[in-house]
Amino acid sequence: MPHGLLCIGLTTLDVTARPIDALPEQETTVLVDRIALSPAGTAAGAALVAGTLGVATRLASAVGDDPAGRLVRMVLEEYGVDTALLPALPGRTTSTTVLAVDSQGRRPNFHALGASMEAEITPAVAEAAQEARFVHYAGVGGPKLNGGPGASLVAAAKAAGAVVTCDLISPRGKVMEELALLLPHVDWFMPSAVEARQLTGQDDLAEAAAAFRRMGAGGCIFKDGANGSIVIDAEGLRRVPAHAITPVDTTSCGDSYCAGFIAGLDRGWSVIEAARLASAVSALVARGVGTLGLLDGFAGAERLMREGPLRENVE
Repeated sequence: MPHGLLCIGLTTLDVTARPIDALPEQETTVLVDRIALSPAGTAAGAALVAGTLGVATRLASAVGDDPAGRLVRMVLEEYGVDTALLPALPGRTTSTTVLAVDSQGRRPNFHALGASMEAEITPAVAEAAQEARFVHYAGVGGPKLNGGPGASLVAAAKAAGAVVTCDLISPRGKVMEELALLLPHVDWFMPSAVEARQLTGQDDLAEAAAAFRRMGAGGCIFKDGANGSIVIDAEGLRRVPAHAITPVDTTSCGDSYCAGFIAGLDRGWSVIEAARLASAVSALVARGVGTLGLLDGFAGAERLMREGPLRENVE
């Protein structure tokens, strides 16, 4: 019987400092409130959050054989993520992002490409995908995943009975060409609203979803920040409000939303209940620094989902 979640795609180490409202002009020390080091990226960030929520999770990606890679692996394993499919590539550095989050939550960042760009679909990854109950494919844009390997994997996973979700590393490049291969095998396509508009050229999100569904996606969930999220499938368009919070660091909110949604489905919840849980998970992440923010487990996320105040004004 299919079991657990397999996340495939980008893995980084995030070094997040807050608040940084300006860079000093001279060599000097500036005190900040918090610096956090955490596994992140479209695959590893979602995997870390899913593991924290109690989902049996495996990660297929790559890190370097450097201290950053060892740290990423150690933290993931601490939160229950199976890293057997996360090789440390000899002589490569781990993909790393330095984020300077300001007092208003804006987050200019500096990224060093690394081993994650070498992630590929090995026979072991393909086998794991056919054993999983959920496959979160977050490798669109991966040099060794695009052009067929990723699409073949999600097709086989779907045929084996998995629920397939899909998120983007970036909306740049030949993304629409890759999505044309992937979406016929995807149950839920989960980009941000900004990405959906950018890719389709449609300001109306219902029209953007219609474009992706014509490409084969079963349904779309667009993450829209403070405006909440939009679920669009055969039942129509439904909006899920965001929680009323003061955000601190929104870096991993999209990845955490995907993980929260899968965690809800894993418990047998309806799509809308799962989306509501996802909103609560991303709210807890946004209230702290780093990939997990203030998220400490499923119980706290469910409590916020059931009891937490919601934003009333939606654009």
